[in-house]
This record gives sequence, C-alpha cells and structure tokens, in this order.
Amino acid sequence: MHYFCNPVNLEYQYQLFRVRDREGNLCRIHREAADPSMILFKGSYYLFPSMSAGFYTSEDLVSWERHDFLGDIPIYDYAPDVRMIGEYLYVCASATGDCSFYRTKDPLTEPFEEIRGEIPFWDPNLFQDDDGRIYLYWGSSNAEPIYGVELEPDTMRPVGDKLGLIEAREEELGYERIGEDHVPPRTEEEIQASIQAVIREHMDEGKNPENYGDPEEMMKKLRRWFGNSPYLEGPWMTKYQGKYYLQYAVTGTEYNVYSDGVYVADSPLGPFTAAKNNPFSYKPGGFITGAGHGSTFEDGQGNFWHISTMRISKNHSFERRLGLWKAGFDEEGELVCDQRYGDWPVRTDARLWEKPDWMLLSFRKPVKVSSGSGGECVADEDIRTWWQAEHGGKEEWVEVDLEEEMDVHGVQINFADNWTVEAEPDMEFFASWEDRRHLDSRKRETRWILEGSGDGVEYEILEDKSEVRIDFSHDFIVWEGGKKLRFLRLRAMELPYGQKPCVSAIRVFGLGNGAKPDQVRAFSCSLEGKEPLTALDMQLAWEDNGAVGYNILWGYDPDKLYHSYMVYGRAGQKIGALVQKSPVYVRIDAFNENGITEGIVRRVR
Repeated sequence: MHYFCNPVNLEYQYQLFRVRDREGNLCRIHREAADPSMILFKGSYYLFPSMSAGFYTSEDLVSWERHDFLGDIPIYDYAPDVRMIGEYLYVCASATGDCSFYRTKDPLTEPFEEIRGEIPFWDPNLFQDDDGRIYLYWGSSNAEPIYGVELEPDTMRPVGDKLGLIEAREEELGYERIGEDHVPPRTEEEIQASIQAVIREHMDEGKNPENYGDPEEMMKKLRRWFGNSPYLEGPWMTKYQGKYYLQYAVTGTEYNVYSDGVYVADSPLGPFTAAKNNPFSYKPGGFITGAGHGSTFEDGQGNFWHISTMRISKNHSFERRLGLWKAGFDEEGELVCDQRYGDWPVRTDARLWEKPDWMLLSFRKPVKVSSGSGGECVADEDIRTWWQAEHGGKEEWVEVDLEEEMDVHGVQINFADNWTVEAEPDMEFFASWEDRRHLDSRKRETRWILEGSGDGVEYEILEDKSEVRIDFSHDFIVWEGGKKLRFLRLRAMELPYGQKPCVSAIRVFGLGNGAKPDQVRAFSCSLEGKEPLTALDMQLAWEDNGAVGYNILWGYDPDKLYHSYMVYGRAGQKIGALVQKSPVYVRIDAFNENGITEGIVRRVR
C-alpha cells in the first residue's frame, strides 16, 4: 500500500530576498510551491507549481522527483499551467506583457519551444475540448472577473473577444469573503484612507481622476482594489459527462480560508452557474490550512484528485506548500473534494470519505529539547509555530513523549526556516515586482536521525537520513506493520544554509490503547441576526467531552456533508462560508487517539 501526508513531500525551493537598509549579503528566506497544475502524461504524473524553477514527476502520487526545465522557460512567472494537447505538453504562466506558450513532446529529454502569445494574462489555464477546440481561461484580480476565450490551435491566437465568465458575489457566497475565517482585514477608515491617498497622488501629478473614465465607476474600482473585495484567480477547467466545471480560487493565499469554488455550464464559454456544493475545496482548520488555486485531474485508474495551495505565510505571505486530496463527482454531478482529515495520512487506494487508517497520537504531548525555545510548539498541531534551537550542529535534538507505549505507523517530520540567511557570493538576484530576489534551484540537504524507545532508556534508530542528498522539509515515514513506541527523538544533523534547527512539528500517527470519545449529541448554532453574524455565518458550540479534537461537517443536504472544519482543543467555531439561502445541515464528529465517533446530523437552516 502507499500512503502520503499533506503537505505533499516535495523538495520545496528556496527564495532569498535582499534585506533592505542592511549591508552585506543578509537575505530573508522562505520555501514556496503554489498554484499547482498536475496532469497524467504518458503514464506519469507531471506537477508544475509556482516558484519551483522546474517541475516534479511521480509514478504513484507518493514519491516525487524534481527536474530542471530544459530550454528557456521564465521561472519567475507565477502560476504555470500544464496541459496535454495532442502529442505535446503545453506550459504557460503569468506575465504583465503578452504571454507566450511553450511546448515539448518530452519535458525530461527535449527543450521547450516557444509559441509567441498576443495577449497578457495572469493565472492561465488551457483546455482542449473533445472536438479539438482550445480555450484559455485566466484571471487574478479583486476588480475584474475570470475571463475566457477560444484560441486558434496552431498559432494560439485568440478567436474573438475575451468574455467575463465569473464575477465576485461575496454578498451571497460567504466563502468568497476575504480575511482570516472570513473576517474583513481592513476597517472602513483604512479603506477610505487608501482611496484618498491615490486620489491625492493623481492630483499632485496634475492628473484628474475623471480623465480615467466615469468618476463613479472609478470610485467603485478604487473601493474594490483597496477594500475587502475578494481576489478571483486560478481558474481550471474540467469536463465531466458533458458538463464544464470552471473552478476558481478565492479569497487570498495568505488566509486560512483560501479555497476553490466551481461554476458549471453546458458549453466551454458558458453561461456558467454556481454549483450547489461551494466551495468544493476548503480546508480552514487543522495542522496546515488553505486549499485554493489548484487543479483537478484523473489518475490512471479513473479516480479524480485535487491538488491546491496551502499556506504557512510566516516568513513571507507567499510561504506556501501543496495539498493533495481525493476528489470526484457525486450522483448529481456535484464536484467534491474529501478534506475531512486533510493533513493526516492518506492511503492512495482509499475511497472518498473513508475514515483514516491511523489516528493522531502526538497532540499536546510532553516535549523535551536540547536547547532553545518553543518546544511545546512541536506538538501543538500548528505549522505556523516552531521550536528553534540555540545552536546548529549535531548536538541539537527534540523528543516527544506519547506518555504510554502505542502502536506507531507513521511520523511526519516538519522543518521550519529561520528568517534570514547569508546569500552566497555568486547568487544572481532578479528584479521582481516586489523586491530583488533569487530563486535557488541548487541541491540542498536536510539531514536528521529519528530514534525511538519504549522506556526512554534503550533507543533504536528508526530512520537514518544523516547522509541523504535531498531537502524534504515535510518528510513522512511509514511502518505499515507498526512499531511499539513511547518516545520519539529527532536529532537535527544538517540544514540548508547552516541554519539552526527549527521544527514546527513531529506528528505521530497510529493506534491508541483506549476507547473512542463519546458522541457529540447536541450543539448550539447561532445564525444571522446576532452580531457579528450575517446570513453567511454560523456560530457552533458544544460540550467538550475530552476528545483530542472535533470535525465539523456541513452541507446543503443531510447526505452531502462535503465541507469540514477540524478544530483541536476547543468546543466551538464560527464558520463563515455559507451560501445565502441554501439549506444547512451539520454534524460534529469527535476524535481521539483511538478512533472517530460520528455525531448526529441536524438541520440548522
């Protein structure tokens, strides 16, 4: 059997940004991969994420190998799209000017050839219909819609004018609202200050805002640009049983509610109607959050998957990772994505909505460290917090105590990064839209040894990666037969750029020794009419029964609880992703180290 655990275990590439107002080579760093496009091409899976200076391949969706681009591909262009058209694999990405297309029959052995483009686009997606006609979708804006246009197959030139296909409807679709848990990040005073600053700037330059068109329309645009308007971006088209499913991302990659919605039509350019099941990809809780700007693809056995962007956003707002989930279509043609336990181990042959094989054993367990601060963060189920050692070298370690011997089947080792490092002398920095930065595609190493013990006295080496030539910051180790362990100790041997060890989590999965938690039989639900709730919100609360955590499931039908929000260590949560006027059914499942106890479905609206 094959298992993986999100975030996907890749060699995420580093970016270095010059620290302003500093002398020398000091740079702030972060690892990033985002906006993933994935397809099955000639029997292998090809994955193209942003800021990877190349692409990844896999035979089984578990083990991935990175490859540099062959040919002159602009590696600093965001959101690369990949599609198979005829014998070719086509790639295009975002740019401010006219964007080109690139193609090759074999990206592993042949360089890409360029086809010059004639239109600018951001977050592109190519789609070839069954009749051979080709379409392009694109968009990344809080003031403009998702666009689409047909392309001439040989030249990739547009056929006709572009069409606006999806526009923001945040007043009706709660999941489109910007902000952490959909709470607006900017006050009305801040919005007005930004608008007035732009107006003053144009006045100072002697440019009257009225010269830019109708004043009322210009003020509407300014309000969308600087207000709490959602970004619509990252389109992806999937055709299924004659229907066209145009997917799109909202509301901002730096928020926990980054998600993918979907509209459906009978033709590739619409008109499109919002699906009932929205957002279909949504992961606001758990160890790592976010599930937006992705792609939906079919594997070699005819099963659907969805891969999209997850956020860390601590060293940089674009510090991001990738998540992969089971997807598919229900009997009524609704596109669904199974993210109920979306950052726990997944068996690749599991069915949609199948319960996980193993439970989380490490939440809030005692942690010891060799030095430094933040040891408790290693077991708090939050990728955005971490332990940092005082020194580098091979003497630093961190240990998790499960408090009793348990049957351990999997461990995920998650490394974080220091904020700054020294740039190497020969690094070239690219003048990007934000700052001068360097995308580092050199081979780096993350080396460690994992030890285990049943009694805290006698230890065995569970995994030795002290000599590897890889840089996996979220490595996942599996023992299908299990190991009886209480203590797990990580020795950090070597990290890229000589960083001091930073570990955000040692996540231990397996089977406990006790009983499942009690059932959540009753819960309260407050809806609109009680500040600060609107018609798009619900506030849930229940009695804490001592479970490790709870999974809130909801949907528009009692048999279609496709949405989920996982919480640890608390018995309440506000959810702001409701669709106006849609029925809402809720179930709250409790889980601990021994299993999951399903709750009772209740209609709340």
